[in-house]
Amino acid sequence: MHQAGINTAINTRRASNTDMAASSLSKNGRNAAIILNRVLYHFSRHWLLAISLLLIIFNGLPWLAPVFMEQGWQKAGEAVYLIYSLLCHQMPQRSFFLFGSSPMVPLDTVQAIWQDTANPLVLRQFVGNADVGWKVAWSDRMVYMYTSPLLFGLAFWPLRRHLKPLSLWAFLLFLLPMAVDGTTHIISELFGGIGGGFRYTNGWLAALTNHAFPATFYVGDSFGSFNAWMRLLSGLFFGLGTVWFAYPRFHLAFNETANKISLKFQNAKIRLEFRE
Repeated sequence: MHQAGINTAINTRRASNTDMAASSLSKNGRNAAIILNRVLYHFSRHWLLAISLLLIIFNGLPWLAPVFMEQGWQKAGEAVYLIYSLLCHQMPQRSFFLFGSSPMVPLDTVQAIWQDTANPLVLRQFVGNADVGWKVAWSDRMVYMYTSPLLFGLAFWPLRRHLKPLSLWAFLLFLLPMAVDGTTHIISELFGGIGGGFRYTNGWLAALTNHAFPATFYVGDSFGSFNAWMRLLSGLFFGLGTVWFAYPRFHLAFNETANKISLKFQNAKIRLEFRE
């Protein structure tokens, strides 16, 4: 009888401990769910700010590479070049340069001071020097592609209640200029090589316009040339189309999510703020 009583007490204690553990787990799980819902709510209310901050960092790092190189922080600069080399061809003749006399460096200048080659794998390694300045870690096209969504995104906010989302077909039309510009460059370089081809010389455009513009407008990729203008305009179309297509949908989806979480917390009489 005495042993039976001991066993009963042990079993009762075990059951009590199990109930306490289950209760603790349930409480911890509930607290975690509340925190996650609070995070999602605040992100849903401030999604544009979050995306804009990410774009600022994403767009800002390539510009820090030439700053690091100018300051003599070579390892930091090389790290940025390496990271963004995974995202961009980094051709020097199609990139901006800081701390030099010109915002862009022509191909013939790069070949004269670096290596006399048309090999893109060699050309992309040129990051600049103290004379011509230091290369931004991605090309001018990438600058326009990813800076324009940041700017158009900020312009979207005051229009968010009135702007209807762009249809998929209209969005594809906004991407078409970049697709045409990029594809014709690829075809031109496949047959004419870098520094040659119909998209480098643009002789067809000179003939169409009866040579109305200076030769520097037609030939090459330097700032102010036809090719540079096309990368700018197609990049702006890309950014505008992306924001117009995606951001109104983001706004509706995140607004709905925030309202659902707010109602759920209100019904449960739980505060949405993180502070107690």
